Amino acid sequence: MKNNIKKIIKSFKLYIKKLLFPLYLFPIKLLTYSTYYFLKLLWKIISWPFRKWGNLGKTLLWMFISIYILLSFVVIMDYLNREYGSYKKFLCGYQVKEKLKSSVIRIIGGFGEGSGFFISPTEVVTNFHVIADEPSPKIVFPDGTFETPVKIVGDSNMDIAVLTLKNEYPQKVYELPSSMTFYDNEPLLSAGYPLGSEVTGDVTIVRGNFIDYRRSRKDYIGYLQTNISLVSGMSGGPLVDQCGQVVGINTQSLAGISFFITASDVNDNLVNLTDQEIEKIDVDSTKSPEDAVYAFYTYLKARRMEAGYKLLSNKYLEKTNYTEWTNRFTDILNVDIFISEPFEKSKTVVFVKFGTTNWVDGEAEYHYYEGTWETVNEEGTYKMNKSKIIEVSEPDYNWFYE
Repeated sequence: MKNNIKKIIKSFKLYIKKLLFPLYLFPIKLLTYSTYYFLKLLWKIISWPFRKWGNLGKTLLWMFISIYILLSFVVIMDYLNREYGSYKKFLCGYQVKEKLKSSVIRIIGGFGEGSGFFISPTEVVTNFHVIADEPSPKIVFPDGTFETPVKIVGDSNMDIAVLTLKNEYPQKVYELPSSMTFYDNEPLLSAGYPLGSEVTGDVTIVRGNFIDYRRSRKDYIGYLQTNISLVSGMSGGPLVDQCGQVVGINTQSLAGISFFITASDVNDNLVNLTDQEIEKIDVDSTKSPEDAVYAFYTYLKARRMEAGYKLLSNKYLEKTNYTEWTNRFTDILNVDIFISEPFEKSKTVVFVKFGTTNWVDGEAEYHYYEGTWETVNEEGTYKMNKSKIIEVSEPDYNWFYE
């Protein structure tokens, strides 16, 4: 064994010596030897199937297997392009739906409902028409908690609104892109709450395909057209690609054709949003007892609990405190005031009718009340002194307008 190894080493050294010397012939030898051995190997490969019938059978079998694998690869690539928009997006979609379910929120107000999503730890974007004429919409989270925005800006022409919250939610943020590209027929996912609070449970996620990009010279923003069917309540929710990147905002749908505000255009126009078109709370508890009662329930509607608490009289405060009083209204999303007027020509007693929307165990409950508030003027402000409010079960149509 050792002798064989020595012979091999000796032969290899001799071969190297012949190859390298004389040095001026080395390039020619290297080219000649390389060509010779390459052609020799190539001839063995080409001639191998024809040496015997067994070799030919094996060659045909491996050719069939190779062609099958190649065609399978082509089919797989075509499937990935159809299902994911591109093979590049095949592996990036992990947990996309899970984040949508935990991050897309409801927006509930007195005049409309919709959906929204975070574009920063404290900012939620939605459609303007979702919060139009509503000074205090509520942000309802998937876990059932809710919060009232401390600031709202928007633009009705672009149909964009941004609601700023006091608390931060960094884990729910979706970044708005500065630019976007799409593949033909690329799959997209739209998320929102169809029919608003009438449908309970998790966010609905609908799959569809990109059709085209639409933009008029008259518009500041462009629209993505898809074959997704949106319904009322999904407005303001996100449209994302297979990787979870936001590409649009749910806006409008008709007969299976939907349009989404392009996310990059939203990003470009955030600096142009103002509060000029946003409904403001305008109340004055110093004018009259009925104005004070109206202000009291308006503050409850807006979740401005400190302002509402200040409208309680000194006598009323003898039997409660701020914590106990605010705990009575923890589940109230909205308050609609139907009537606030003097009771039987009284100068201090006010007759009031109102309704509340309460969020209980993931569902909206509606309650209706009527009765009187006795008020007292303290330091130039009419305050709530004593109430006789009862709940009205299943009021008829006339009750709201009598």
